Amino acid sequence: MLTVLGFAMIATFLVLIMLKKMSPIAALVLIPALFCVAVGQGAQLGDYVIEGVGKLAPTAAMLMFAIVYFGVMIDVGLFDPIVRGILRFCKADPVRVVVGTAVLAAIVSLDGDGSTTFMITVSAMYPLYKRLGMSLVVMTGVAATANGVMNTLPWGGPTARAATALKLDAGDIFVPMIPALGVGLLFVFVLAYVLGRRERSRIGYLTLDEALVPEADAVLVTAGGGGTVTTKGGVDGKVRGERTGAAGDGPGATAGAGEGKDDGFQGLDPNRATLRPRLYWFNAALTVALLAAMILELLPIPVLFLLGAALALTVNYPNMAEQKERIAAHADNVLNVAGMVFAAAVFTGVLTGTGMVKHMADWLVGAIPEGMGPHMALVTGVLSLPLTYFMSNDGFYFGVLPVLAEAGAAHGVSPLEIARASLVGQALHMSSPLVPAVYVLVGMAKVEFGDHTRFTVKWAALTSLVVLAAGILFGIV
Repeated sequence: MLTVLGFAMIATFLVLIMLKKMSPIAALVLIPALFCVAVGQGAQLGDYVIEGVGKLAPTAAMLMFAIVYFGVMIDVGLFDPIVRGILRFCKADPVRVVVGTAVLAAIVSLDGDGSTTFMITVSAMYPLYKRLGMSLVVMTGVAATANGVMNTLPWGGPTARAATALKLDAGDIFVPMIPALGVGLLFVFVLAYVLGRRERSRIGYLTLDEALVPEADAVLVTAGGGGTVTTKGGVDGKVRGERTGAAGDGPGATAGAGEGKDDGFQGLDPNRATLRPRLYWFNAALTVALLAAMILELLPIPVLFLLGAALALTVNYPNMAEQKERIAAHADNVLNVAGMVFAAAVFTGVLTGTGMVKHMADWLVGAIPEGMGPHMALVTGVLSLPLTYFMSNDGFYFGVLPVLAEAGAAHGVSPLEIARASLVGQALHMSSPLVPAVYVLVGMAKVEFGDHTRFTVKWAALTSLVVLAAGILFGIV
């Protein structure tokens, strides 16, 4: 019964947000509350929610102060050289823009934190997508999938959890997986190229000079007959578009020239009042030190970002009024993300507290045919896609993985193979509604979560299957 209700709850949530019948926050709160009552545990709802909030509170704190920290770093101009470099590479060509998004997300993912990756990637690429009228779900989908592949780094979380759960060395799990993960990352770049070609055929491309001047009149001439977009800048910074030809990826998917106020290239404005060029190297050193401390785990990540945000604000904006102004400037992102995380705490609290998630996992493991025993690594890899999407990494790696490893050991499959196979679902996991970082991504990109899910899931799942196929081909899994 709990198994059926668990799957029904998740399915109801996904359908409602993808059809835009409810907002993600409302769906994350109300749907699990109703299902908690349906299973006869309504009296325990408060306990489940408080427990879920308690577990996710550190994550919410981390995201809040991380948004403030990186928001300040963007304000002071720390990432301007990176943005300019990417823009020069992209040359306002949609193909290069999408590939550049994948490359940037992969590089920034080396710090092991998805929220950081998404904040930097969106901050750098969002203005260019807006200016060219490109689909923002392409940006969020490519960024999330690239980050998902890179999330398997030993300090990223999943590999460390697998090593801990099965009492293995993280290096023994990760290092042999590098070729398969490399194939997965290469596939993401190829996917970005294909999606970029599709965007180019739909909207064409500007010259770089035309793209960089918000108020310049520009004509996007299509390559391949996909239609023409004429953008006309006005004195108020608004851009209106006249579009013919192919449609976008769905409602809210395309931030084109005709969608109201153009955000322009504010992040590249060399004269903005928030710049602190004299403190550039201090800010760079502070950011490097912060990321190094995260990797070395010198302090809990929420504490590091709390200290980093406080220090960045104090040094760059010693005037109290300026500090308040910077905090207020990023308050929308902070409120949206923190609210989403605490709403997700209701969902995870009910899913775990009622026992639904355990019954779902047990049912899936029990459904494995006896004859698949010698192929438990393959089974683990396939199961990692839905399980890491519908469960937290903690739930999967500490609750399900040991059971799968035990079943594999009975048929001569080593725990190392099981552990490596368990990593392949991470490309899909990073778009799960249970991952707080994904709300940073869609929130900053101003994309509906349902649109992101509908667009990304198929490509992320395909990427995971490519990693699994490569692992089998190389004899790693």
